[in-house]
Amino acid sequence: MTKKRRSKKTPDKISALVPKNEPGSLVLQGTLEPLQQYLAEISRYPLLNREEEETLTKAYHETRDPKLASRIVTANLRLVVKIALDFQKFWMQNFSDLVQEGNIGLMQAVKKFDPYKGVKFSYYSSFWIKAYILKFVMDNWRLVKIGTTQVQRKLFYNLRKEKSRLLALGFEPVPKLISDRLNVPEKDVINMEQRMGSWELSMDAPIKEGSEDKCLDFFATDETTVEAGVAREEIRASLKGHLAAFKEQLQGKERVIFEERLLAEEPKTLQELGTVFGVSRERVRQIEARLKKKLRVFLQKRIPDLGSYPEGVEDV
Repeated sequence: MTKKRRSKKTPDKISALVPKNEPGSLVLQGTLEPLQQYLAEISRYPLLNREEEETLTKAYHETRDPKLASRIVTANLRLVVKIALDFQKFWMQNFSDLVQEGNIGLMQAVKKFDPYKGVKFSYYSSFWIKAYILKFVMDNWRLVKIGTTQVQRKLFYNLRKEKSRLLALGFEPVPKLISDRLNVPEKDVINMEQRMGSWELSMDAPIKEGSEDKCLDFFATDETTVEAGVAREEIRASLKGHLAAFKEQLQGKERVIFEERLLAEEPKTLQELGTVFGVSRERVRQIEARLKKKLRVFLQKRIPDLGSYPEGVEDV
């Protein structure tokens, strides 16, 4: 492992990059509108050049000094506003809401940023800012929680794609067919179609004209990094196809247990399946254990870099 080099800047030189008398509040008193007040306030914070950015981010990475973090954040507040403007057409309520969420994403970026990977902080932080703004829009649009349950999230991300696939194959994408292909209740498909049909924000649209970034590219953000979220979604997409192929190989009790225990949103108990099969719950447990081993071998052959079989298959 390559040892990270510590910043050679002396404490005095680093301190010189942190103004002693920074503006104390991001809300100015006066006759200006709140947003104008905010824009006037953040314009007073000096920007950082590339060398200063590297110095401060490395120093913060090593010391976790909150004063350094504050300096990095305030130097990039204008970036948040710029990105929020790109999303304004998707959120016609209070523009300050977008800025506030973007600022939270910026602070997360400061915490997670590794200055030794050779990426500019502004580039890295833009993904966090976009992720937090888009999640806010998703959570609050018309006060409808589009993606609260596992089934709803699954439909939100896959409904339009599945419709396109069916149309390309010459099939009418009716709710029943979609529910069978996505393994979700038909009533949930109908419900999501109604929600998304009335949801004017197109998540497949570019963030702005000429941009390759799409809205859905930025939803994977909680406490994990944006990169990890993207990687996780790629793994899930791959697993989905492999799990479908694995299920086609199963018959009888194994197939039922796979569907009702490992893939179901609300898995049936061992006792319930034992009653259906006319066997003991212990026998069902043994079949399930054998099934998990078979699945582990199946996945390891097809996804060598996956590492290990995830126990929570139902979360995929």
